[in-house]
Amino acid sequence: MFKGLLTALITPFIKGEVDYESFTRFVRWQIKSKVHGLVVLGSTGEGATIGDEERTALIKLCRKEIDNSGTKIPLIAATGSNSTIKTLQYTEEAKELGADAALIVCPYYNKPSQQGMYEHYKYINDNTDLPIFIYNVPGRTIVNINNETVSELAELRNIIGIKDATGDLARPLNLKATLSNTDFIQLSGEDATSAVFNLNGGVGCISIIGNLFPEAMSRIQDLTLNEQYPQAVSELKKYLRIIDLMYCETNPIPVKYAAFRMGLISTPELRLPLLTLTHPNCIKIDNELKTLGVI
Repeated sequence: MFKGLLTALITPFIKGEVDYESFTRFVRWQIKSKVHGLVVLGSTGEGATIGDEERTALIKLCRKEIDNSGTKIPLIAATGSNSTIKTLQYTEEAKELGADAALIVCPYYNKPSQQGMYEHYKYINDNTDLPIFIYNVPGRTIVNINNETVSELAELRNIIGIKDATGDLARPLNLKATLSNTDFIQLSGEDATSAVFNLNGGVGCISIIGNLFPEAMSRIQDLTLNEQYPQAVSELKKYLRIIDLMYCETNPIPVKYAAFRMGLISTPELRLPLLTLTHPNCIKIDNELKTLGVI
C-alpha cells in the first residue's frame, strides 16, 4: 500500500490564509496524475505554521478528494512535533479524519537521546492504532535516529516504516541487515537519489518534485519497483537540475515558486518566517522550467 511516488503536498496560501480552492484543484490533479499516495502537512506543506483548524480542514479535504476519485491511494498525515503529548493528539485526530498512516518526525529542538526517541515513538505506538512512519531528517531536527533504534521500534505493532531524508544511500542496506521485521517499509525523502535508494532496499519516495512532475516521477518509481533501474535512472536524469534547484533556498520556497509559475497554485506565498524566492533564483528556476517545456 505504501510504495512508489508519494507527493509531499505543498499548502497554497493567499493573503495569509490557506487557499483551499487551489489546494483542492492541486490534489485532484495529483490524483489524476496517478501518484501512488499523498502526504499532507509535512515539511513541504509548512505543517509547522498550520493552525489546528487548518490541519483538520486540509486532512478532511484530502480524504474527500481521494474517496471521490475512486482510487485506493493512501493518505499520510504528518503529525509530529517536539511534544510527545501533542504528537499523540495530532495522530489521533488524523486517524479520526481518515488518514491511513502518520508521518512522525524525530523530535526537534529538544535534542533527545536515542533512548528518548525510542520512548517518544513507543508512547505514540502504545496509545494509537494508526500505522506510523518515522521521519528522519537531521538537517531540520539536529538529531539522527540510528539503525539500532529503528530496528527496535520496528518490532512495535504500529511502527511500519521510515522516511529517511539523510541522502545516505548505504542506509537502506545497513538498516535492512539489522531488521528482523522483513515487512518494514523504507521510503526515501531525497528525490535525486530515490532510484538508487530503491535499488538498495527502498520501495518509494516521499517527494518534493512530485508536486511539479507527478506523472513522470510516478513512472520512474514504477520502473524501480519493476527492477528496471537503468531506465529509471536514465529518465530521472532529465529532472536532476530542477530537483537540485528545489534546494537553492529552504524547502518549500523554491517548489512553491515553481508551482506558481507552472499555474498549479495561485500565488507563491509562504508563511513567516519563510520568505518568497529571491530574484536570482527565480531566474534560474524559470530557465530550467523553460528548458523542460512547462512554462
